[in-house]
Amino acid sequence: MAKGLPSFTCTACGAVHRKWSGRCDACGAWNSIIEEAPLAAGPSGKTLGGAKGRQIEVTTLATTETPPKRAPSGMDELDRVLGGGLVPASAILVGGDPGIGKSTLLLQATASFARAGLSCLYVSGEEASAQVRMRAARLGLADAPVQLAAETNLRDILTTLDALRPDLAIIDSIQTMWADHVEAAPGSVSQVRSAAHELVTFAKKRGTSVILVGHVTKDGQIAGPRVVEHMVDTVLYFEGERGHQFRILRAVKNRFGPADEIGVFEMTGAGLAEVANPSALFLSERGQASPGSAVFAGIEGTRPVLTEIQALVAPSTLGTPRRTVVGLDSGRLSTILAVLEARCGIPFAGLDVFLNVAGGMRVSEPAADLAVAAALLSAREDVALPPDMVIFGEISLSGALRPVGQTENRLKEARKLGFSQAVAPEQSKTGGDDGMRVRKMPDLTTFVGDMFAAG
Repeated sequence: MAKGLPSFTCTACGAVHRKWSGRCDACGAWNSIIEEAPLAAGPSGKTLGGAKGRQIEVTTLATTETPPKRAPSGMDELDRVLGGGLVPASAILVGGDPGIGKSTLLLQATASFARAGLSCLYVSGEEASAQVRMRAARLGLADAPVQLAAETNLRDILTTLDALRPDLAIIDSIQTMWADHVEAAPGSVSQVRSAAHELVTFAKKRGTSVILVGHVTKDGQIAGPRVVEHMVDTVLYFEGERGHQFRILRAVKNRFGPADEIGVFEMTGAGLAEVANPSALFLSERGQASPGSAVFAGIEGTRPVLTEIQALVAPSTLGTPRRTVVGLDSGRLSTILAVLEARCGIPFAGLDVFLNVAGGMRVSEPAADLAVAAALLSAREDVALPPDMVIFGEISLSGALRPVGQTENRLKEARKLGFSQAVAPEQSKTGGDDGMRVRKMPDLTTFVGDMFAAG
């Protein structure tokens, strides 16, 4: 049909006519032909024009479908972060600092999935096949039935995936892939966007699960366009400090499970070892009670985790005192210092403040406010807190302590590790706290006066 001309359609059979008539030539129905408006106004070269597509199938919210069958890897920490296992036809993006252990983790995970019965293909764009084999031999994975390839041409990779149809494909990394129809260098925004779109589309159409490895910037964000994180189903960050052996796999987006779930690993000479009880690991190097140390009972995803918050307060020789924070938001520290000075009359002017979360852990929930304040006051007053005490609670700008969620799970984890007393906000629902003495505080001023005999 000529562009720009009106379209006439029979409501009985759907036949398209050049002009209106009283009777449809296709089905013989009378007065069934109507004029249809185009999908979009304007020329079809610039808009959708008048041509129509097929009508898609719609359902209701009450429609029941069988949930996808997950494939467990056998690595409990990885399965926890994924939400219970690998979902078929899912796309996963894994990011982390250089040398943190992303390739080691994924090689171990691929071997576990392969030994569990999945057909797996590992495509390396950064290392030669011999380098990957050397790592596999060092980790004791040389006998795993994993197919290996070293390639960066996206067209060749998709052709191979279409021929082999593996259950799982690892692409290491997405920044090294290049598509021959995009006139840009590998790693550029257009190349990364195009490669990610093609691989995610392939995963959805062919039923192959795809795990993409992404580089990160110096700010810790995955390099490339942010749209890549929207394309995939799950975004995982592999975190850790170079000086610590602990590694944390954190889910920041997951369409098939809870977000903010973490899996804890320990870097050893034989690869990454799972840590079933991260609280005991993060507190393993905690010695005798000393000033500036407080134990925080936190929640990471669905798991309670106890971590040690360390503070050091010393006179400053600079005109502007230093505020150094590791593992916590620096803005949160500034807020807590301001509340301590404004509501409790405890100044930190002229004092350097150093704050650290032990073990390379990163704490983001506001429930750590009270533990941070306790560590700061303990360091400032040179008074050690009781070694069998855990602290949690959110501090408001008025100085009041606000209750936090999952109080019972926090106390249960603390009891399991031998702690006998806790400090929590007054309105916290503690439930049955057998064996645990809970001291409830209404505000920060009461806490300072009760714990440090001041305020």
